[in-house]
This record gives sequence, C-alpha cells and structure tokens, in this order.
Amino acid sequence: MNIAKAIEDLKAVLGDRVSSAAAVLEQHGQNESYFDVILPDAVVFPENTQEVSEVLRICATHGCPIVPWGTGTSLEGHALATKGGISLDMMRMDKVLAVNPEDLDAVVQPGVTREALNDELRATGLFFPVDPGANASLGGMAATRASGTTAVRYGTMRENVLALEVVLADGRIIRTGTRARKSSAGYDLTKLMVGSEGTLGIITEMTVRLQGQPEAISAAICAFEDIDNAVNTVIQTIQMGIPMARIEFVDDVTVGGLNGYFKTDLPAKPHLFMEFHGSDTSVAEQAEIVGEIAAEHGGSAFEWSAKTEDRNRLWHMRHNAYFAQKALRPGARALTTDVCVPISRLGEAVRETRADIDASGLIGPILGHVGDGNYHSALLFDPDSKEELEAARAVADRMNRRALDLGGTVTGEHGVGLGKKKYMADEHGDGWQVMGQIKRALDPQNILNPGKTVEIN
Repeated sequence: MNIAKAIEDLKAVLGDRVSSAAAVLEQHGQNESYFDVILPDAVVFPENTQEVSEVLRICATHGCPIVPWGTGTSLEGHALATKGGISLDMMRMDKVLAVNPEDLDAVVQPGVTREALNDELRATGLFFPVDPGANASLGGMAATRASGTTAVRYGTMRENVLALEVVLADGRIIRTGTRARKSSAGYDLTKLMVGSEGTLGIITEMTVRLQGQPEAISAAICAFEDIDNAVNTVIQTIQMGIPMARIEFVDDVTVGGLNGYFKTDLPAKPHLFMEFHGSDTSVAEQAEIVGEIAAEHGGSAFEWSAKTEDRNRLWHMRHNAYFAQKALRPGARALTTDVCVPISRLGEAVRETRADIDASGLIGPILGHVGDGNYHSALLFDPDSKEELEAARAVADRMNRRALDLGGTVTGEHGVGLGKKKYMADEHGDGWQVMGQIKRALDPQNILNPGKTVEIN
C-alpha cells in the first residue's frame, strides 16, 4: 500500500480536485452517529465516470483504499475511511441525465439528491417515491438499499433501481440491468450492487423507477393508550390489504420530543402518522376504514386532512424527529439503530425494546416505518461517559439479537457499515462467507470501502 504515491498520481490527473486541506478532511471524517471522527488522507472530487475509472485504476495500482461519499447522512459509519486512503466525493456528479415519462423512469448520476430529482420531475406529474427522511444522494441510497416512510406502498431502493453503471475496483466500467421492466438474462448484478455499500463497486449512473402523482393525498394522526394498540392497528390495517402510502409509529417519548421541539401539544401517548394516496373517493374510504380500525383498538382523536399545509406540517415533524429526539437531552450524542421483524412480532419487539431502554436508565425514543415491521431507536448518551456509551451499545445489542430471535433482521434500512457487521454471521450463517467470496472476486486487494459489511483478510 502506497497512499502517498496514489495521491501524487491523482493530483497529476485531477489537479486541485484532490484535496488534503484540513477542513475538507474534517468534513469527510464526520458521521451522523456515535462513531469517532476518522479522517481520510485526501478527498477526490470526480465529475464523470471516466474520472472515477481513472481514480480506481490509480488506487488499484498502489493498493490505496477508496471510500465513496455522498451527503454523509448514513448512520452506521459507512463513509468513514477506517483504513485511511481516499474519500471519493460523488456530489459533483449531480445531473439528471434523462426523464422518460412514458416509461416511468429516469436516468441520474449518483450525486442527485431525492429532493432535487423530485424538483426536476415537478412539471411531469411524476415523482420518485423512496423517502428515507434525509435529503440523501440517490447513489448513497442505492448503496445502502435505503427505504423509509413510503416503503410500505412503493418499496425500497431494491425495487426502484432498474439499472446501474458501476466502476469496479480495477477501473473497469460495467452496466447492469436495462430500462426493461424484467429480464431473465443472467445473474442480477443490479441487485448485487444495490446494498453493497461501496464494497463491490462505485455507482456512477442509475436508472430509477418513477410513479405518477396520485390524484388525491390525505394524512391522518391518531393517539393510543399504549404501544400494543397502536401496533395492532397497523397489523390489522396491513392484513386487510389497505394500500397505505405511509404508516409511521412514534412512541410517547418521541412525542414529548416533538412537542418540545416544534411547540405542538400532542397527547403524551404513542401515535400513528398516516398517509393515503389514490382518488378522492378511495382516499376518503381508506381514511374512514383505518379510523374504524383505530377506534377498535382504543385510538383517540383520529384526525385526517387533505390540505397540503396539514400534510407538510405532519411530515416535516416526522422527518425531523431525530433532531427533536436529540433535543430531549441537549449535548447528548445518539446511538441510532434500526431492526426489522415480521409484522406479527412487531408489538412484542417494540414493547420489549421499550422496557429494556427504560430499565437501562437511558433516554431512548422509538419510532418506525411499522407498516413493514421496521423500527428505530435513538439512544442518547453523554459523549464524555464511557459507561453510558457502553449501556447504549448493550441495549442496541439486545435489540439486534431480539430481532434475530423473532425471525427478523438486524437492519431494515440503515445498512451494515461498521455498526452491524458483528451480527452478519448470526443472521446469514455460511451466507456471510459467500458474501466474502464475492468480495474477493470483485475486489481482491480489498480497497473498496474496506472493513465494511464483510470481513476478508
């Protein structure tokens, strides 16, 4: 490994788009969770696929690690340069290359954010549905197989990426998939790359599915006396086949944070936030049916509205719930974690997690995209207290193992990165070794985001 020589050769090709400035390194050494700041040796800013290919070819020659960087919003340390080397900032590759309204797809570069794409689509009557909350880059969303609030209706990035252009560790450029809606032609390399977290290749172009804007949208909110009744409302709603666009759970601790942060006066109880898409008639029918289900489970103050300002206010709160949660303990850091379980075990999982957090003495709000069994917690700890950090890690560990015991997964959308890697063998068994063999085949020098997702020598 000769990182210094790789940086020298990269500067000869890209000039001042290779930076070792302290402020630039600091920016690319940060993360949104509890991991320490880890600085790369340099940051590279490519502007097209050929430049990415040349960067990887040079790094392969010198055995220099490369870690892709998007908006930096990942929660499991995915973008940290734990082995040093190059942080490959993809945010200058931010063009929408084509929109094909008749085929309901778009071709984009990886630095396009989901909000930027939807702004571009505004006049077409189409939208890109995957919404993880943060205004993440689409390349990062594909790399982590992101999902979010709308996954219950529209699916995750796995279902919404049709094709990719990817640069491999040796600089080769490959295309995976096509704009056709199905194919039986060989291995599905697109699905292999989606969720690979930059360990198998660097995504430089994506073809994504689009959806038509629904004729009508309404949102609803409802309070419950306890977690079980809220979750049972979700389970019955999904089992009845009601096509929910969003169905989000927030516990009473999160509601307390929202009230303080947004100056609202929601009852200090578990709530469901919901959204319905369809025609005027179908949206009204869905809201009425869900209101009846909620009432059967003791739901109170069921309110729904088709007004845009009401919907925007509700989802602005939900999308910024992380900051409201952190405000419950000013100065604290958050160990954020997510798991996903079969929906029939969701009530049990959330209830036991809530009790475990309470017993730990930590503040740990819970919320989730419960329509697909996915829930999250932000475990708040004093950054100067090793004891509190260890207590948070212990709660997160039990949360992960509880999910596995219930037939679920240790991450529904955050991805593996650094934080979940130790559970991979328990979840996948020998399948994790197969993942390592794939990694060795495509990246024999282990220069692509080393130390993440898989473990190879």
